[in-house]
Amino acid sequence: MPAKSKKQQMAAGAALSAKRGERAKASLKGASRQMAESMSKAELERMASVKRKKLPTRKHPD
Repeated sequence: MPAKSKKQQMAAGAALSAKRGERAKASLKGASRQMAESMSKAELERMASVKRKKLPTRKHPD
C-alpha cells in the first residue's frame, strides 16, 4: 500500500530505518512506532518509496 500523504511517507521511512537497525526504536514516536511494530519490512519499503512531490501534506478524511 503506497503512502497517501507526506507525513505518512516520512513516518514509514523512520520506521523502516528502525527496522533496519540504522536508528534506535526508542527514538520513534506516534505513527512511526506503531508502523515499526505492526508492518513488515517489505510493506514499509513500499510505503516509504513513494515520491513526495505530488502528495498532500496530510491525508484529508473522506
